Amino acid sequence: MSTSVVPTREQLLQRVSEIAPVLRANAAWSVENRRLHEETVAALTAAGVFRMRTPLHYGGYESDAQTMVEVVTELARADGSAAWVVSSSLITAWALGLFPDEVQDAVFADPDVRLCATIGPGNATAVPAPGGIVVNGSWPFVSGAPNSQWQQIAAIFLDPEGQPYPVMAPVPVAELEITDDWHTTGLRGTGSVTTTAKDLFIPQERVLPVPLVLGGQSVSKRHADTPMYRAPFITVGAATTVGVCVGMAKAVQDEFFERLPGRKITYTEYADQSQAPVTHLRVAEAVMKIDEAQFHAQRLAGLVDAKCASGETWEMTERGRSRADEGAATRLTLEAAEILAAASGGGSAYTKVPIQRIVNDLQTFGLHAMMSPDVNAETYGRILCGLEPNTYYI
Repeated sequence: MSTSVVPTREQLLQRVSEIAPVLRANAAWSVENRRLHEETVAALTAAGVFRMRTPLHYGGYESDAQTMVEVVTELARADGSAAWVVSSSLITAWALGLFPDEVQDAVFADPDVRLCATIGPGNATAVPAPGGIVVNGSWPFVSGAPNSQWQQIAAIFLDPEGQPYPVMAPVPVAELEITDDWHTTGLRGTGSVTTTAKDLFIPQERVLPVPLVLGGQSVSKRHADTPMYRAPFITVGAATTVGVCVGMAKAVQDEFFERLPGRKITYTEYADQSQAPVTHLRVAEAVMKIDEAQFHAQRLAGLVDAKCASGETWEMTERGRSRADEGAATRLTLEAAEILAAASGGGSAYTKVPIQRIVNDLQTFGLHAMMSPDVNAETYGRILCGLEPNTYYI
């Protein structure tokens, strides 16, 4: 068992503050090259942020949800793509903590292991083979794959003795083919490429049914009683990623106020934009929206931490509200960023000014099926009305 010292939340935030200049300096390169700069990856690794949801046994930190929200928020304040890749790795690390201990021994042999994942099977199918399964198929949107060592894949297992059902399994990224197809308008630095398996054999001990993982049902003997795992997968995912949108909105706010002094409103007599009442109204509206988004992020994290600490059963309304909290945070941060971007003038269109890039990143974040404000609100509303949620991603 590792004897590494677990940093406090404040220490992790200090580490992020120290590497933030590196992340900001490399953000434009990451956008241009559609993957994280190696210096960014090295800085994130040195700061230990990839360890936040790795079990203590392997040198991880088992950070609580509030710590994840605050750390990911500050990462996104420096580079949204870097924050998204980290959050994706953290979700995967948490999920792998549910797998058999011998599987974890292999994946977490390096406590700084970088992970990527998909929870949807894509077009992938699996068939039985002696000692395991053989998988064929592809998965799009695999964030961080170019910088990861393991991917958690999903596939439909074609059971010859029953109905097909979805399964998950970790596989080395080196055993997959990567298609460099991440040509997008936002979150370009995440390297969310397509990966493909061709006749890939996976040992049976690495395979778990998807409903087991989504339900947070551990088969690990070593970590079966660890509080961190007393939550559903989707709720953990929401708490892990919600800081990304909050941090990016704060980044737009930071950029706006940094550029504000001395800026005039062209074709008006306002020599200083900060003196115009319209500016006062718009910035107040935007900052209040960011504050409201932060409330939803903190409420979500607080619920996860409280339920994990108590071990109480999760109610369906709590699961639904967790998704609704992330959807609300997504909507509010995008609205805030668009207000500030619209008030930033024509000069903000230059690529050297990050504002429009960050807005594009936020818009892309909001397109993710698990972050969609409308879908998440509808899911919560169905539950509140006594209906089934219409999804097993809950």
